Amino acid sequence: MKSIPVDQLRDKTSVGLQIKAFRASDNQQNETKSAAAHRDDHYIFFLLTNGSGTLKVDLQDVVLTAGQLYYILPSQVHYRIKTDSAAGWFLAVDTSLIPPDFRDIFEHRLNSQLPCRLTDYELKQYSNLLILLHTEFIERQGDKYYLPIIHTLVQSFLSMAVSTFSSIETTENKHTRSAELARQFKSLLTTYSHTIKSPSAYASKLNVSPGYLNEAIKKVTGSTVSYWIQQEIFSEAKRLLYHSDVDVKQIAHELGYTDYAYFIRSFHKASGMSPLKFRMLGRK
Repeated sequence: MKSIPVDQLRDKTSVGLQIKAFRASDNQQNETKSAAAHRDDHYIFFLLTNGSGTLKVDLQDVVLTAGQLYYILPSQVHYRIKTDSAAGWFLAVDTSLIPPDFRDIFEHRLNSQLPCRLTDYELKQYSNLLILLHTEFIERQGDKYYLPIIHTLVQSFLSMAVSTFSSIETTENKHTRSAELARQFKSLLTTYSHTIKSPSAYASKLNVSPGYLNEAIKKVTGSTVSYWIQQEIFSEAKRLLYHSDVDVKQIAHELGYTDYAYFIRSFHKASGMSPLKFRMLGRK
């Protein structure tokens, strides 16, 4: 594999979304192109109603069980879900259909998203909504109001998902100055990690002192600003090393390092091994 492939939603649909129900009887043994490691240019949501399943996302195994909701971001490298007699829903949504304030909830958390356990009531409501969306998605094609109907139903699903994930009681989600700074910092980090690597530069963009920013981020997440900068950069480096054959020098260049030797030293300090050793061990 020369580089990590990107799965384009527009190659599969012209309406900005896909919805599929999977059943315990579905045969997932046949490997397909979509089963290989890839990124998407869209969001993916999974809702399991029965059984369990496993996803490998950014080199981490994520276990889903009945009654859990989970999502994958466009930047994340993942494999197709593997299920053990599971049933549930798959929903792919174009980023253009997700309002900016919703994306802020889904994307701008420093700690990676985790599967969310739904109450019996929530599971029933999600299931009913997805059944309706699936029915309209299939049966309403050709109708004059097809797009407004399915897009409105998708917005209802997204609103429910935002409510579900934002209601999780963590320090990061509380409406404090530190929590707001953490969200703003994450947004900047997503945009500028390849070009800005100095904690003081992020503090300047946020109009606070480096010490104040570091204290706020550590209070919310338990880790420093420098740690999260390294996490953002080297998570992408690990994706490229593991899932592609891109040369290490090219990876360093793509991540904004003009000094190749410095990239090697920084990666080793953060990961405990060189990039080449990480690639070699990861593929054994």
